[in-house]
Amino acid sequence: MRRMNPLALTLLAAAIATPLGAQGPQKFAYVDTRRVIAEAPGAAEAQATFEREIQAFQNELKTLETELQTLFDDYERQQVTLSPDARRQRQDAIRDKQSQYQQRAQQLELTAAQRQTELVEPIMARIQTVLSEIQQTEGYAFIFDAAAGAVVAADPSLDLTDQVLTRLRAGSAGQP
Repeated sequence: MRRMNPLALTLLAAAIATPLGAQGPQKFAYVDTRRVIAEAPGAAEAQATFEREIQAFQNELKTLETELQTLFDDYERQQVTLSPDARRQRQDAIRDKQSQYQQRAQQLELTAAQRQTELVEPIMARIQTVLSEIQQTEGYAFIFDAAAGAVVAADPSLDLTDQVLTRLRAGSAGQP
């Protein structure tokens, strides 16, 4: 069973606690943001770009990993024949290479996360704009995210996912 998002519970409780006569009838709806994000214009291209760029990072790490493994394997094979000084030098070289590998892996992980944000941020901004437009023009008090577990059961007529996607597609002409 999926856990309900605590923020969604708080918002729902606040909405239910609001006197209906105070602001008029409250309108609620929901969207499946997982589907919206997956099907939004530009999302597939952003994902393909990210995967292509991350492949270069993975190749670089694989090369470093192979170099490190080669150093270690050579050391394992030759250590009984090495002098204590030579053994220490090889162990230091392995530690240095391992440290380089870990530092580079962290750098690439950070770079990948930044790049993913750069690619996804414009799409998320467009989605947020469309959701805000729908919320304001159609008078919804709340639009819940079904993908976040904020909706456990609802009338399918309250699902705005297709409407959001239609607006995103209509507004995507000429956008990167």
